[in-house]
Amino acid sequence: MLLLGLTGGIGSGKSTVSSALAERGAVVIDADGVVRELQAPGGAVLAAMVEHFGNEILAADGTLDRQAVANIVFTDAEQLKALNAIVHPAVGAEIDARIEAQRSLDNIVVLDIPLLVENKPYSPEGVIVVDTDPEIAVDRLVRFRGFTAEDARARMARQATREQRLAEADFVVPNDGTPEDLVPHIDACWEWIKGLESATDTADSASGSDS
Repeated sequence: MLLLGLTGGIGSGKSTVSSALAERGAVVIDADGVVRELQAPGGAVLAAMVEHFGNEILAADGTLDRQAVANIVFTDAEQLKALNAIVHPAVGAEIDARIEAQRSLDNIVVLDIPLLVENKPYSPEGVIVVDTDPEIAVDRLVRFRGFTAEDARARMARQATREQRLAEADFVVPNDGTPEDLVPHIDACWEWIKGLESATDTADSASGSDS
């Protein structure tokens, strides 16, 4: 198993890159996807959230109203801390289990984690950063995801800075242009990954022959 981290700020296009790497053969463990699964109706995480925040965080159909949660936690540091205390341990345990399931397999595993740089919960063999000019990211969030510019900037302010992410990067995927502009950068990233995989396999073979 070759374990890699993938991160990028909100609006960077990280999910697009993640999907493209999956299409090329990577096994993607999507932290946001794990969160959504664990917050589904009937799960212990959603039940704990409702116990703490109340039924106001539920939509009419009983699913989680994510905007209602955001409205609470993004203006209250203590509430955000409480949310993280509920969600993070469960998500971490599930991600650990998924990594462990891949441990004996010969796969390229990509951990798609928005807060990889901030929390550093794992030690991947390489970190891929999707890099976007912050103002371009704000524009995307406003145009395509319905954010206000103020909300977009507020969320970005709670993440690592562009400079902090780039300092942790082993490979940078620039994404300031169109989806078509992004494709060759993803191709280059995949070539880098395959080279890393080959080098790792060679090192493992050499180690095995010495034993």
